[in-house]
Amino acid sequence: MELIKPNTKIDFVGKIKYALILSWVLIGIGLVSMMVKGGLRYGIDFQGGTLFQIKFAKQVTAGDIRQALKEISIEAGSVQNFGSEGENEYLINIEKTVPDLEQFSETVREQLVKKFGKDSFEMRRTEIVGPKVGKDLRQRALLAVVLSCVGMLIYMWFRFEFRFGLGAVLGLVHDVLITLGALSLTNTPIDLPVVAALLTIVGYSVNDTIIVCDRIRENMPKMTKEKFGNIINISINQTLSRTILTVGTVFMATFVLYLFGGGVIHDFAFAMLVGTITGTYSSIYVACPVAIFWEKIFSPQKGRRR
Repeated sequence: MELIKPNTKIDFVGKIKYALILSWVLIGIGLVSMMVKGGLRYGIDFQGGTLFQIKFAKQVTAGDIRQALKEISIEAGSVQNFGSEGENEYLINIEKTVPDLEQFSETVREQLVKKFGKDSFEMRRTEIVGPKVGKDLRQRALLAVVLSCVGMLIYMWFRFEFRFGLGAVLGLVHDVLITLGALSLTNTPIDLPVVAALLTIVGYSVNDTIIVCDRIRENMPKMTKEKFGNIINISINQTLSRTILTVGTVFMATFVLYLFGGGVIHDFAFAMLVGTITGTYSSIYVACPVAIFWEKIFSPQKGRRR
């Protein structure tokens, strides 16, 4: 199935300057957001603390819950609506650990009963993560993302050429930074499902880059008189139909998860939506420009392809 003819002549390379400006602007906005907010917001998995998931039978606001807990000297780090819109279900994150979770849970339950009534809520989940465990999980998650990027660089280096591997890895860094910026702007907590999304984005992005790089490699011996930039343009146009079909199906499936998957998978789906778009974009406007710049600087045949 071809949505776009292989002989389409869209000038992608000619728009590199504008695409790079857009990338830097998006990354800059994300970094500013992180600095203003004092860094990324971590979920209980990485920060440590106590988490309650509570479903109320009647309309209750986050402010009501905060006030109820404040009356017994418990400061809630965050109280956010959980599940579909209109459902009175909340995640309450208390940024401290307690020695006895059962006793602490009972204290919270008694206060909510006093404030909202005996049968007005259902405590669906209680979790506790120590600060040392959270720090260890955070370090391991960062290590997983970094090692995955290094692994992709090594694979692309041996599978194609170093310049394509470098472009692919810079594309991965670009995708992760923009996704983290989007998470910071929307105040989405970084937890294990979000890290899973980041690792999925890494795999998805490099897969799309491999398709484009493979076609470039196939065309280079056939187009020895063409400039390297023209070869990249032709290769991208030849794979454009496949790229649109792939990103379209992934995006639609992820969008459905985002809308109807519920609170458990909401943050994962949001990160995937951003990563799907940036992963496709970076395959064209990050990986390919790196290969072009490398060719201009290090090519032994500078007079032939520029």
